[in-house]
Amino acid sequence: MAIDRKIVLENGSEFYGTGFGAKKDAINEIVFSTSMVGYQELVSDLSCIDQMVVMTYPLIGNYGITDDDFESKVPMMGGLVVREYNDSPSNFRYTKTLSEILEENGIPGISGVDTRMITRMIRNEGSQKVMITSPETPIEDALAAMKAYSIPTNAVARASCRKKWYSRTANPKYNVVAVDCGIKLSIVRCLNEYGCNVTVVPYNTAAEEILTLSPDGVLISNGPGSPKDVPEVVELVKKLRGELPIFGISLGHLIIALAYGAEAEKMKFGHHGGNHPVKNLMTNKIEITSQGHSYVIKPESIEKTGLKITHINLLDGTIEGAECECDHVFGVQYNPESAPGPQDSEYIFGKFIGNIQRRESLINA
Repeated sequence: MAIDRKIVLENGSEFYGTGFGAKKDAINEIVFSTSMVGYQELVSDLSCIDQMVVMTYPLIGNYGITDDDFESKVPMMGGLVVREYNDSPSNFRYTKTLSEILEENGIPGISGVDTRMITRMIRNEGSQKVMITSPETPIEDALAAMKAYSIPTNAVARASCRKKWYSRTANPKYNVVAVDCGIKLSIVRCLNEYGCNVTVVPYNTAAEEILTLSPDGVLISNGPGSPKDVPEVVELVKKLRGELPIFGISLGHLIIALAYGAEAEKMKFGHHGGNHPVKNLMTNKIEITSQGHSYVIKPESIEKTGLKITHINLLDGTIEGAECECDHVFGVQYNPESAPGPQDSEYIFGKFIGNIQRRESLINA
């Protein structure tokens, strides 16, 4: 394959390879994902806005793209870096190639680079800016462009829907409002499977408007960036806590923590992959989880907030779950709707449904 693209890292390293997807220059934050499968779900996960993702698994694209497996209607990943790209998928379900989807959505990709070396750089030095560009671009120009560029802080505003939309199910038992900070479609499908009609609303929807929808519970979704960048959603949780059961996933979990007075901090290189071991402190069981985030709760800041830590990451001890039992509010840092461990979504979404049922019992008592 012809060398027609390169990436330049903020530390001055250059890697030359072959482009696929959109042929355009872009500057993003570079992170790595340890997932062996699920590249379509990752590309279409809106948590990856402004991120160029290095896949540690060497072969990507080999099963193509299927119409049913998207996590968003419009993929907005910053870029994709792979060792070996396969443009001739072998899968009876596939309808397009990965390169075709990237090109349609303006997402650049590069293959043929040393992803192991890049991953080690990120792991040792931390996430940093990266530029994908032409091989002819002088490194001085690339470094100057990255220095002048600031990663946007309006990622949630770009990821969120512009108006509310509905996902209904047969024989519904509950009505749930999902606050869209970049929601994955599989989260909505999980709620439908648990008998919930779902109303998805923009991230900046007022608490008063949500209450007019008469929900039985509220979900704060996953999404890109820092929870500090969405003070509107933090204020929303402050107003609704104690009024309705609230469940947060990934960014939503961090937003809940900030609403209770905790603080968030950026990680060195984040958690991105499908194999993170998490200990459930309520059951002492270990769960293998899917994750995609760059921020966590500061451990010392959670004291005296009323939140109880429910899960921790066994790789680095970071907080993976917290709850305020009396308010029927809880969140998890990982993605239970796509976790590879057994019945992960069942007990997490089941806990949310249980909180809704307990609230109904108290009201009707």
